[in-house]
Amino acid sequence: MADKKTIRHYLFFLAGQQFSVLGSLIVGFTITWWITVETGSAIYLSISMFLFLLPQVFITPIAGVLSDRWSRKAIIAAVDSLQAFTTFLLFFLFLMDIRNIWLILMINTIRSVFQAFQMPALQAIIPVMIPKDKLTRINGVNFLFSGLIFMIGPTLAALLYEFFPIQQIFLIDIITFLIALGPLLLIKVPSVKTHSKEAEKVSFIKDFKTGLSIIKTIPGLLSMIIFAMIFNIVFRPISTLMPYYVNVVHNGAVFDLALISTAINIGNLTGALITSIKKEWKHKIKINIVGTLIFWCGYLNLVFAPTGAFFIMGIGVFISFIFFPITVSTYLTILQTAVPPDKVGKIMSIDHTISMAISPIGAIIAGPLAELIGATNLFFICTILGFIFPLLIWFFTKIRYLKIMDIEASKKKIEIEEYPEAVKEVTT
Repeated sequence: MADKKTIRHYLFFLAGQQFSVLGSLIVGFTITWWITVETGSAIYLSISMFLFLLPQVFITPIAGVLSDRWSRKAIIAAVDSLQAFTTFLLFFLFLMDIRNIWLILMINTIRSVFQAFQMPALQAIIPVMIPKDKLTRINGVNFLFSGLIFMIGPTLAALLYEFFPIQQIFLIDIITFLIALGPLLLIKVPSVKTHSKEAEKVSFIKDFKTGLSIIKTIPGLLSMIIFAMIFNIVFRPISTLMPYYVNVVHNGAVFDLALISTAINIGNLTGALITSIKKEWKHKIKINIVGTLIFWCGYLNLVFAPTGAFFIMGIGVFISFIFFPITVSTYLTILQTAVPPDKVGKIMSIDHTISMAISPIGAIIAGPLAELIGATNLFFICTILGFIFPLLIWFFTKIRYLKIMDIEASKKKIEIEEYPEAVKEVTT
């Protein structure tokens, strides 16, 4: 049973973890920029993102099961330590001037494996340390801290890249790991009851089949999930190749990429605050469609910006990401209200699996397409597709049937505890 003491322990633990996130963000940003400058190739960036996303697809579900069976505190300590060790390997390789691109990609992929194990354990700790009536507020605090970290991280990484050798930047991740390790070792995480392996296997298969059946029986629900899936695959090439677009297409420097990344995260944080302040959103289906169209307007501004006009690009993505949290929050609300309360978890799991599985495909096709038709043309095509598919979904599917659930949902308050995690997942 969570009490005030465990809440204080969790906040102490959360503060340490935010330092760890900052270190990982700085290293990730640095590696991505180094690959961009070193190779000047869209294909290498595409491969890098593909390899980074694969563990998130295949490892995360396994890690979620293990986090329910094993000590979550032990899992976090182990994967944090291993990630710090792999970062130290990067430091050693660059110190010795061993900079083979495939070796760096392999190590970065291993870092992603550890991150895939870490995230479910971090999320699983929250409900055992925080009372149910405080979960929404704590999730909000968590998201606010993460938003601030993601906002300052790119600029800090760019500043370090400009003034320090790359191998010294890698040491930042090790320092932040040590800062996070202290609170982790000092807090006490309550234990939870576990189920047998056989019961969990049967439960998973049964839940998955039940979830698919529910999706088929609720008019418009499948269309809504397809809507999110298409968005992910259309947007992934742009997010993957943004460093290439800044450096190669527009002759930009590391601070220019940091400017755009910061604009994205400020917009994202602004939109999240709007969703937190506004208690009720009516016509959620239409908000999703219109919000998505406005989102792509911002990226159309990025496509047509003059060479080197990074401030204009920043304004475009800032506007886009103001609307992104609004569409995500209303999307999750639609799922939560269209589905029976006792089946929501199953549908969320299927939705998450589909969204994650489609992302590596968008990443791996981005590089070859950019080399074939040019990054600007690829961005333009993705943007046009981004305008077209919401309209097609609206006019030619059953998504409008969900308006009935939308009307019913407007009569009651709905809290979205999954929202912060969903936003972070899609923007990294």
